[in-house]
Amino acid sequence: MVIVEEKCMQSVPPPPYAPNGTAPPPPFPGGHRGAIKLSDLAPHLLLKIVYMMFPQTPGINEGKIERQRKTLCWLSTHLRLVNRSFYIACAHVLRSTYLPAYNSMIRPPYSSDPFPFSSSTSTSSVETLQRETKVLDLFIALKVHEDVMLDDSSLHLEREDSFKDLFDLMQPRSRLEDLVRHYGVREGVVHTNQTGVNASSSSSSIFRGNNSGTGSMSTGKQTSDPAPVPFSSLSISFSPRRVGLVLTASGRKRTIVDVARTRDEKLEVTAKKLARQLKAWLSDC
Repeated sequence: MVIVEEKCMQSVPPPPYAPNGTAPPPPFPGGHRGAIKLSDLAPHLLLKIVYMMFPQTPGINEGKIERQRKTLCWLSTHLRLVNRSFYIACAHVLRSTYLPAYNSMIRPPYSSDPFPFSSSTSTSSVETLQRETKVLDLFIALKVHEDVMLDDSSLHLEREDSFKDLFDLMQPRSRLEDLVRHYGVREGVVHTNQTGVNASSSSSSIFRGNNSGTGSMSTGKQTSDPAPVPFSSLSISFSPRRVGLVLTASGRKRTIVDVARTRDEKLEVTAKKLARQLKAWLSDC
């Protein structure tokens, strides 16, 4: 039996809440207020969610391998494009999955290193200096499409030349650019400082100095320690027999170094020759 006293029924309500000047703690880490979005989660949690999108139990609707390939295609063509957070998580999964297939396509004597300096789920996965990473991403975009088409129809035939341009030209060229960056920084003739020396002004001054015909900078004095070239202004013109180093400044392109190579010459050897020739070219500026 419950006895309710009459005085309790007639008690006045509690006073209204009065803030004491201190803000309540945020409902989520990081200061989020209101509803939190899925992309606001920590990178490792978002990556875990992406992994959970893959089929966990075989035998539902279709084979597990086919469903996995469809999920990979969906990551590449849809989820990856939602925002930056999803791009990083999807890129991590896609690159890790397709790297063995990519490496199997590398043709001797070429080498490969397509992953960024930090392959973790961070901003470096988007803003990477590693130019071969773009070739890996192009390979993935083509590969996921071909895999799904093969699963959907036995009549689909993968063309033998589908990946020819990627691995005959784009892969060795981008890999060579990465190697030139590596050896050029070591030689002190290339820099990767994105916030330091302005790339366009630095390259333009090199253009002016080399075009003066006097072998000196605009001051007329020989510099014993020439300024390094920004890597963002350098690119490679690639062919099986010759390789050129191209400098771009103010919308102008100019081949500043040109070296011969043999078909069986490793890219590392060619990159070292280009770095040495670049050092000599800068000394003459």
